[in-house]
Amino acid sequence: MVLSLVSLCAREVVSDHSSSPSWLRWVPRELYRALLEASFRSCRPLAVGELVQRWPERTLRVGGSRKRGQAAPNRLCIQALLLAVVRGLTDRRCALQVLDLCGLQGDEGGMGDPMGGWSLTVALCTMVVQARAGAQRAQRREGERERKRFSALEREKDVKRERGLWKRESNGDEVDRKTLGGDNSEGMRSCGSLNEEELAKGVRRRMEMERRRETALPGGSRKETEEKEVNSDVLVHVRADLFVNARSWERVRAALSTQGPLKLQCRYLRVEEISVSSIRTLLDLLPHQGLLGIDIRYSSLGVAGLVELLPLLSTFPFLQSLRLHYCNLDFRRDHPGQEEALRELSQGLAKLQELRRLSLTALRLPGQLRVLLSSLPQPLEILELPYLSLSPADLAYLSCSHHASTLQQLDLSENSVDESTLPSIRRLLSQASSSLQHLTLSGCGLTDGLLALLLPSLGGCWALKSLALALNPLSVAGLMNLVRMAVRMPSLRHLLYPNPLEDYQPGLPDQPSSAQLLDWPLDEATEFNTTSIQLNRVLKESGRSDLFLTCDLLNYDKDLVD
Repeated sequence: MVLSLVSLCAREVVSDHSSSPSWLRWVPRELYRALLEASFRSCRPLAVGELVQRWPERTLRVGGSRKRGQAAPNRLCIQALLLAVVRGLTDRRCALQVLDLCGLQGDEGGMGDPMGGWSLTVALCTMVVQARAGAQRAQRREGERERKRFSALEREKDVKRERGLWKRESNGDEVDRKTLGGDNSEGMRSCGSLNEEELAKGVRRRMEMERRRETALPGGSRKETEEKEVNSDVLVHVRADLFVNARSWERVRAALSTQGPLKLQCRYLRVEEISVSSIRTLLDLLPHQGLLGIDIRYSSLGVAGLVELLPLLSTFPFLQSLRLHYCNLDFRRDHPGQEEALRELSQGLAKLQELRRLSLTALRLPGQLRVLLSSLPQPLEILELPYLSLSPADLAYLSCSHHASTLQQLDLSENSVDESTLPSIRRLLSQASSSLQHLTLSGCGLTDGLLALLLPSLGGCWALKSLALALNPLSVAGLMNLVRMAVRMPSLRHLLYPNPLEDYQPGLPDQPSSAQLLDWPLDEATEFNTTSIQLNRVLKESGRSDLFLTCDLLNYDKDLVD
């Protein structure tokens, strides 16, 4: 990565923290961004904290998509950023109103000690709760100072009143009193009592307003007024992707229900191993305008639980992504009420007006794809259906559905492809040839013969950027045919190919499954020699230096494609 002159200078400036007091006060606001990026890149948490505490702009965005080879920000730098946001609440130099941390999280345990999604969520929730506690302490101190100031004014008025009466009585000026007349004396006493009455009303009004502020809760007859008061108390809106499991559930709930100077908003919500009722509570607490996607994993929703959640999801007008992974949805069993549950599920999906991505992993839905997808009002752009035991009828419907021509990403891995389903796959690829950018057919049982019939359809997908065919039983000859086709696809950048059968140790069955290919040991003598040499020769002869070939299934990431 080539750095600009400004970036190089910024990296040099933040390298010495001891000199920051001499230059930070003179830095123009236009250079804060470059200095902050240099602080993250060089892992300078103290510089990060000082810059964020006096951030001169309304919005600060940290995170987003990273380029290939660019690491996530260091954990210490993120912690320094969050602490600086809280300190900046009382710093008049800080103009921050929106903190956007969407996409900031890295992989737990990755290079450079990044902060993962769960750790970042816990840190954010702790920051929100601490900011609220700090605001309450400051409010109590301000209230105590106000009461002391008010008491001092009262004492001063009492002293002045007593002194005035004492002077009039000591002078014995009876003539002046007679001249003033009894009516005027009564008037003075009434004025005095009126002032005291107004003063008492002012005290009661102040105490009532303070009581309302301290006990304000959402709901009730004054809901709109209280919501305005709550929003007026918010100094910084914090946007982030939240990762919630059983360990962080209570802290996230507390942060979302906290009313204070920091308001937490969620773009993508990922939940793992929590109950349906807990998911409902989270959805009720989230602002409805900001949520774009929800990812539910390893939670025993069941069909009834999903039917219960779908009406809540429909209240989020911008929800674009729904992902369900290993959620115990199984329609293979013949039990009473299955047809009614499917009908309710279809009706619930029909209310998701903006849904563009649907991911269903290991839900066991053979023969039910039409019921689910036909109810969606808008065509999908991303469809992921791994481990779904799709039937020939499912694939036939998908190839003719209103989703086929708009798909940009399709994952059919671990669904068996044979002679009966191959025509539907070819028809589907033909329908999606102009839009499809990412295709995954790993573990589909593609042999040399099936792949030869599929290659013309694959070659017709002229927009395809990544193709994953791992864990398919191909020989070296079939793999070479695949690579020769791939180099003729100008848009293709990533190809995840399977290890050929010749690279495995002896004893592998003639038609091995994907699980057998995954577990069977490779022959170390041929893994990196014969196959790699042949593939590199094809790449070199074609002049395709921009095509990346890999058989590393664990580290393959299609999102790194530019």
